[in-house]
Amino acid sequence: MTLKLHTIICSTRPGRVGPPVANWFHELAVLDGKFDAVLVDLAEFNLPVYDEPEHPIRQNYHHAHTKKWAASVNAADAYVFVTPEYNFGPPPSLLNALNYVYKEWNYKPAGIVSYGGVSGGMRSALIEKLTLTTLKMMPMVEAVTVQNVSSHLDDNENFLPGEHHKNSGATLLNELYKWAQALKTMRE
Repeated sequence: MTLKLHTIICSTRPGRVGPPVANWFHELAVLDGKFDAVLVDLAEFNLPVYDEPEHPIRQNYHHAHTKKWAASVNAADAYVFVTPEYNFGPPPSLLNALNYVYKEWNYKPAGIVSYGGVSGGMRSALIEKLTLTTLKMMPMVEAVTVQNVSSHLDDNENFLPGEHHKNSGATLLNELYKWAQALKTMRE
């Protein structure tokens, strides 16, 4: 059975740059062919600030939005978070979504495609990795970092990757696949 990779657009704000970057990475994953690649837009789940009355470790979800999100997270064997940097950290929408569920994340690898200004979102990625390890996920060392993201968008808002983005993306997919195969045995 093919392993499933969810590429998650983490920003939910109007005017976000995440979709073109995520579309590019998703297409790269589809062409790579190792995973059954699925593009997931966090904005479509419309998660409010965490509002479940019970701790997520119990998986006794009360709200439809949580059940829908939990099913999506549970369906994947690996993740790539396409994330901006907000004030040197991850977007609140991502941290909120990560905290909504727990066991659904456990023993799965995660890659990060970060974007921003000069730092390319690397500070955000670093902080995200702390949260991912607490959810018993394995964050990859390999990553894609997009510096000065606006300079990589054409007039139609399509992402124009450089060679280093393509090479970094291919390396990330290879590592995710190795880890996804290995960690699947821990979940069985």
